[in-house]
Amino acid sequence: MKIKSFEFSLRELGGAMGDFGTLFPLAIGYIYVCGLNPSGFLVMMGLANIVTGLVYRLPMPIEPMKVLAIVAIAQHWAPSMVYASGFGMGLIWILFAITGLVGRLAKWTPPSVIRGIQAALGVMLAIEAVKLLSAGWTLGLISLLIVLALRKNRYAPAAVVLMALGISVMSAKGEFHHVAAPGFSLPPLTTFTLREVWDTLVLAGFAQIPLTITNATIATAALLSSYWPDRPVTVRKLSWNQGIMNAVLPFLGGMPMCHGAGGLAGQYYFGARTGGANILEGMIEISLGLFLSASIAGLFSLFPGAIVGAMMFMVGIELMKFAREIKAGKDLIPLGTTLVISLLSNMAYGFLAGLVVHYLMLLLFRSRSV
Repeated sequence: MKIKSFEFSLRELGGAMGDFGTLFPLAIGYIYVCGLNPSGFLVMMGLANIVTGLVYRLPMPIEPMKVLAIVAIAQHWAPSMVYASGFGMGLIWILFAITGLVGRLAKWTPPSVIRGIQAALGVMLAIEAVKLLSAGWTLGLISLLIVLALRKNRYAPAAVVLMALGISVMSAKGEFHHVAAPGFSLPPLTTFTLREVWDTLVLAGFAQIPLTITNATIATAALLSSYWPDRPVTVRKLSWNQGIMNAVLPFLGGMPMCHGAGGLAGQYYFGARTGGANILEGMIEISLGLFLSASIAGLFSLFPGAIVGAMMFMVGIELMKFAREIKAGKDLIPLGTTLVISLLSNMAYGFLAGLVVHYLMLLLFRSRSV
């Protein structure tokens, strides 16, 4: 059976909305705290989604770089610093692609460590999801039931139904009165200095690299191979993609962006199977950026957190299930090490710890067999 490259259906639309749960909080922080222009933020993200969908013809999540986003929001970076950080990361990922370094790192990383990273991300998403669910357990449980009942429904996909439910709840509460009126707005031309590029790399960019290598590149490539074994995407291609979009889009208001196993799992879980999901998501984001830029932060912040939590929780479960591919035996030890250290510190340390344990065990078994 021939696999479709593009499909534009309610199921693909549902998949396109599958990773919105991880986007909402960081988008609000970038816009409200750092002062990013919402039009540039959304239109550039939309363009990145459309181009990526056309190039790969598969669902391919476009997400904020989380370490950079969290540090930028916590330290109240100026917009120019956010744009500079994206440009700096773009140069780094282009360098990784040119040298082939990211490919060598992928070859050195065993499946047990990759699955450990995915499991850790799944647990983290599930924990954050429970926090959001606690804000409204009744609505959250209803949302979970909708996900379980409609996830594979082509005519009423769960994510689409949940978005409609969220808008209905906001309307019933009269919260649209707090949202600014629609208006047309183009992305701005943005600038930054080379000093800001270096400063942001020191403040957060270098710390972002291990997470992008593990989750956004190696784990995403592995997950793509699991979902579409006949259409693999190499880590080098993902590196080029992340490099080019981050080197170009900050000049028009784009934030630092990457791929991500969590976003991909969310898209797939809620129905995305073709590049059409990316194109649909991109069209939505461009429309929001052009016509609702003054309203979007308010809309994101007022959307019911319990519904977002329900979506995130099921995506977390989806990511954790891949750990089952690692059979009982010695491979469970580096997987467990990666998982535990990632949860106790961060994924960069978990990744390094898993690698160390894996290669120490290899040396140990070889010495015993001599």
